[in-house]
Amino acid sequence: MGFSGRKVLVTGAEGFIGSTLVDLLLAEGAEVRALAHYKPYGSAGNLAGREKDVEIIAGDVRDPGTVDAAVAGRETVFHLAALIGIPYSYRAPDSYVQTNVVGTHAVAAACLRHGARLVHTSTSEVYGTARTAPISEEHPLQPQSPYSASKIGADMMALSYRHAFDLPVSVVRPFNAYGPRQSARAIIPAILRQLHAGARELRLGALTPTRDFTYAEDTARGFLAVAGSDRALGEVVNVGSGREISIGALAELLIEITGADATVVADPERMRPAGSEVERLLADSSKARELTGWEPRVGLRDGLARTCAWIREQDRTPVRYEV
Repeated sequence: MGFSGRKVLVTGAEGFIGSTLVDLLLAEGAEVRALAHYKPYGSAGNLAGREKDVEIIAGDVRDPGTVDAAVAGRETVFHLAALIGIPYSYRAPDSYVQTNVVGTHAVAAACLRHGARLVHTSTSEVYGTARTAPISEEHPLQPQSPYSASKIGADMMALSYRHAFDLPVSVVRPFNAYGPRQSARAIIPAILRQLHAGARELRLGALTPTRDFTYAEDTARGFLAVAGSDRALGEVVNVGSGREISIGALAELLIEITGADATVVADPERMRPAGSEVERLLADSSKARELTGWEPRVGLRDGLARTCAWIREQDRTPVRYEV
């Protein structure tokens, strides 16, 4: 299924992956509506400059009336709106339940009322520390943080609408997306900004956990592939590179790419609570290939170099990109 002329909604469209997805949809000729979190200072986040191309609705995914109005007249809804910061979920878990679970219910219910197809966004964090690797969609779900628990709840809410009401739903489960526009709070841009500022010592949390980092444009292409495949209806589909790297090795690679002179130090103050750290994430994306033909295109070194160049350019300009 192509997207030329199709009427789509992207929730969380002003964010990192959401705005990348919007760019791909616009390039394919889709008619894009965006539900962006209301901000009193009127920021369009990463949609700034696209106001002529995208219909932007400011609101809150927890508000059923706003969501219903945003979904009305849309054929496909990409639901990316969520609270995603893991550290803050330890301090304010209720806000994660409200946004991620209740918000997903509002989106699914509106899709059912208006006959829209729903592509719901999950996260690899729902798997917790890998019991077997690479991780397939059959891996047990392990809520090792309030954030991951809220996303498990959101996934189940979306899938329940498939089972109970035959809503056309697919769940995309991305693994550690990175790239231009990512918040400086995330590990890769946080390291790069320190290195660009001349830091001689990188103080990080645990260095041994491994992650499957996938370039954001590849991740966004995965959303389009799932949305375009009827074989993916009712399915959970991993979108990951199939490669893993430890946080310590990632930091060393970024030092090499930037040419910086820095050392890496594990800081106990930056580590997750005991029992909450996810030690290993490595995607089995064979289901995505089988159902949709999707495969990643951008290798880790190439993607990190692109991200490095983008962040360096942002640091030279007054553009705000943290969302």
